[in-house]
Amino acid sequence: MEALKYLQKTLAFNSSRYRLWQENAAFAASVPKGALILDAGAGDAPYKGLFLHTRYESADFEKVDKPYAKSTYVCDLASIPVEDGRFDYIVFNQVMEHLPEPRRVLAELHRVLKVGGKMIYTGPLFYEEHEQPYDFYRYTQYGLRHLFETADFSIERLDWLEGYFGTVGYQLGSMSRYLPWRPSHLRYGVVGYALAPVMAVLKAGFAACSILFHRLEIRIKFEARGYPKNYLAILNKA
Repeated sequence: MEALKYLQKTLAFNSSRYRLWQENAAFAASVPKGALILDAGAGDAPYKGLFLHTRYESADFEKVDKPYAKSTYVCDLASIPVEDGRFDYIVFNQVMEHLPEPRRVLAELHRVLKVGGKMIYTGPLFYEEHEQPYDFYRYTQYGLRHLFETADFSIERLDWLEGYFGTVGYQLGSMSRYLPWRPSHLRYGVVGYALAPVMAVLKAGFAACSILFHRLEIRIKFEARGYPKNYLAILNKA
């Protein structure tokens, strides 16, 4: 099992995080120097370093038991304490699934964004429950389009964040972590002891294959079939 633990540790490499960084870096590069940015639902602000050339502000409700960077505004994203049209750009990453009332938040983000401003959105279609109990929804591309257009955003781009190889890498990694292998977890008696070594071999194989597919994702964004783990959108306020 030491080999399996090593493989699972290696799974810390995540092609979706690579794609998130890649897309946020491209968005940041399009932002002019000195523009005012809101990182909405910033958490530990992993992308703040991409916006050092801007005036960066952040907002978060800071209620989940996890590390947070110091927020400019500690608030509900449905009620951000700033004037209309304050921000030139908004960063909205991996947040909307945690909002019980996403329409209210999108309306608020539209309010605080300047006319002509842009927002980057990313969020999951396929992902396990996390940050419980603040995990409410998963969104298809059609659900996203409906929500964005209802909030009066125009959609410049709505795309898969990662290709299907990234999704497969995530699925295989989950199988490696969560499939039981102890006899007591499978079933007491002969059946449990017979299945345990089979499960251990499968888990190790899934871990190795997960690493392979995450690496493939970095080289090839395969979109011809399957489905993404996350969607990406670039939105405008007309």
